[in-house]
Amino acid sequence: MSLFDLLPSLAKGAALTVEVTVLSALVAFAASFLAGFGRLSRRKSVRALTAVYVEVFRGTSLLVQLFWLYYALPLLGVELPPLAAGVIALGLNHGAYGSEVVRSAVLAVPRGQTEAAIALNMTPWQRMRRVILPQAFVMMIPSFGNLLIELLKGTSLISLITLADLTFQGMVLRTFDASRTFEIFALVLVVYFALAYPLTLGMRGLERRLTAGRV
Repeated sequence: MSLFDLLPSLAKGAALTVEVTVLSALVAFAASFLAGFGRLSRRKSVRALTAVYVEVFRGTSLLVQLFWLYYALPLLGVELPPLAAGVIALGLNHGAYGSEVVRSAVLAVPRGQTEAAIALNMTPWQRMRRVILPQAFVMMIPSFGNLLIELLKGTSLISLITLADLTFQGMVLRTFDASRTFEIFALVLVVYFALAYPLTLGMRGLERRLTAGRV
């Protein structure tokens, strides 16, 4: 088996890795803002509920969460396809971390900005949408970029629930030809880097664009 013979299988696995990354990132992004704003809610019940979500998902292993959704949840009568289980586990886990990014960024906006918006007779929603969130979002970008890279790398765990991602394909190729283990996993490393680096550049570009003209 030549080096080029390895590429089609790895490319197929990389495509699934990208799909899971994109879907999980959407779930994580939504969970980050919902839980982040929930932690800032004036309602104690909302703050308590979101705090439980954040602490549970940050305080337990992503691998265990993945196994629980895929292997344990069916015992309660709820059976998820492997793709759905992987996306939900990755999305909710990284969303818990992202919620702290959202919360801290919103709190970091100077109080004077809120007071000025109140003086302009803006509603709470207008203050958040027009004044606070645009400034807070710029502060979130570096941390969100790091979380996105971590999410991409975390997709390697979905190989443990039968999804044929990049890592899974590498393991299959190694099974067929153990003598090429070095080359196989060297290629896997290269492909992961090739997927991660554009994300890094993209987040840096977005940050430069949003901060252009700001003091």
